[in-house]
Amino acid sequence: MATEASDFKYEEEYIVNSKGLQIFTCRWLPVDTEPKALIFLNHGYAMECSVSMKGAALRLVKAGFAVYGIDNQGHGKSSGLQGYIPSFDDLVNDCSDFFTSVCERKENKRKMRILLGESMGGGMVLRLHRKNPEYWDGGVLVAPMCKIADDIKPPQFVINVLTKLTKIIPTWKIVPGKDIIDVAFRDPKIREEVRNNPLCYKGRFRLKTANELLNVSLDLENRLQEVTFPFFVGHGEADTVTDPSVSKLLYETASSYEKTFKLYPGMWHALTYGEFPENTNTVFADIIGWIDERISSGNSRLEREQKHANDEFDSSSKKSVLN
Repeated sequence: MATEASDFKYEEEYIVNSKGLQIFTCRWLPVDTEPKALIFLNHGYAMECSVSMKGAALRLVKAGFAVYGIDNQGHGKSSGLQGYIPSFDDLVNDCSDFFTSVCERKENKRKMRILLGESMGGGMVLRLHRKNPEYWDGGVLVAPMCKIADDIKPPQFVINVLTKLTKIIPTWKIVPGKDIIDVAFRDPKIREEVRNNPLCYKGRFRLKTANELLNVSLDLENRLQEVTFPFFVGHGEADTVTDPSVSKLLYETASSYEKTFKLYPGMWHALTYGEFPENTNTVFADIIGWIDERISSGNSRLEREQKHANDEFDSSSKKSVLN
């Protein structure tokens, strides 16, 4: 499927991951202009890219960026049992393989690479950064899953029981908890859109999925100081799905030399698709402004790569002379 407007074109493509599963990808590309940077979308749990992140993608492509999305295994149009995450590492590998394949195309090698993720997608961004710290030029973290809010998590004794059951009935939907749609999406119209979107998973967490997400959030929370790339983190003050205090802690603890934290008073969890229009406008003005500022400050990765290439050339030249 491909569509084209006056200022952008939209394309879809299925790729096959290392496990042989069909993984859905999509892209929004500027028409007749070179993109200012590459933006890679990472959706939240139970969500997908082509519908629920379409609004974000359109704002970004109209701001001059090339935007790429991927539906994780078990999400959206990709293969796998809906809402089931057997291994978060597998999801990270799928995203890494797809995003880096885009970056390594000849026409993209000199463009800045920005990861953008919301909720679980924010956790994905941090894991992608850890996997290859020098590769990405920056991250936009929207209500990132660095810690699941205490109101969402079952009591610890329940977690202990469910963890044991995960090995026996991993796909069962028996994890107790609040309806995520009710507490994540503030605008009732968008709440209804999500409920009517067949690509979005509805229902209780599957056992293995809940266990994976809990373990990832605990891991990220304990290793915030290892974050080194430039990042923007935004969080709704009234978020009851992921903990805004941990986003603030990420800002304070991360080793990154360039970082920004925005706490949005009164806003809920889903900031890019879920808030009232005026609030979403504010969030995207901050995000696009931050990315533009990163571009104007220069590409330190390219400078490092160029210096490395020059050093290798000089070294080869000296060896040739000596020989």
